[in-house]
Amino acid sequence: MKKYRVELRKLPYFLLVLFAVLVFAMPVALAVLTSFKSKPDLAKSLIGFPDQIYLENYRGAIERSDFFHSILNTVMVVVPSVTLIVLCASMSGYAVARYYKESRILMLLDKVYLASLMIPFQILMIPVYKIYKTLNLLNTLHGMVFMLVGTSIAYSAFLYVGFVKSIPREIEESAYIDGCSEFKCYWLITFPLLKPISATVAALHMIWLWNDFNISVILLQKEAVRTITIKQFYFFGQYTADYGMAFAAAILSMIPVVLCFVFMQKYIVNGIVVGAVKS
Repeated sequence: MKKYRVELRKLPYFLLVLFAVLVFAMPVALAVLTSFKSKPDLAKSLIGFPDQIYLENYRGAIERSDFFHSILNTVMVVVPSVTLIVLCASMSGYAVARYYKESRILMLLDKVYLASLMIPFQILMIPVYKIYKTLNLLNTLHGMVFMLVGTSIAYSAFLYVGFVKSIPREIEESAYIDGCSEFKCYWLITFPLLKPISATVAALHMIWLWNDFNISVILLQKEAVRTITIKQFYFFGQYTADYGMAFAAAILSMIPVVLCFVFMQKYIVNGIVVGAVKS
């Protein structure tokens, strides 16, 4: 009898989790269904099953979006950006965590990082466009990399600060005693210990930067440099919308992000929990 009471107590939590799963899974399921529908099937019902599997949407999506070229542009933007974010944010977070009380500049830097997290990019759009136009960085992939790194450093450094504080300083002090320089100590001793939070930062920004739209649509306006998120935008016109091809392109572009999340989800959870705690 007691066992049944315990199971009944768990029932509300089970129903709540089931409801949450349905809420988050329903849009994905609808997107997959829509990507396999022809226009007559879409006209009949947006949520019903298609009469037959219509693969023409995927072929059309690949052709109209110049899929492989736009994916290449996205990779050329995301991979260098994530690499620079990990390197720069780890060094910045380490400096703030270790020498915060010894340097007013680092104290100010920490405050600037926290303050910048509250500034939405929409406020910066016009100044960024004007600056990039003056510097001839519009419609360049390296200019896009600079912008993505600049807008991502603050949050990444914030995570690194919390994680570095959890590493005992005695490890570094023993390396100093053995004659290791500060820079060498960081790269050979401390940075390998930052592997969990580095994996978290890399995975999170891989997902976020891959799906970036606001920055891309402002800085990458020429056809040759457009990323996959901008290409998807052009399936919708002023008076028409090709939902089948749009969702087919979205499903194809989701595959790398989903794979990244599947393999890195344990690092994402652990890194956020540890890195978000500031002592």
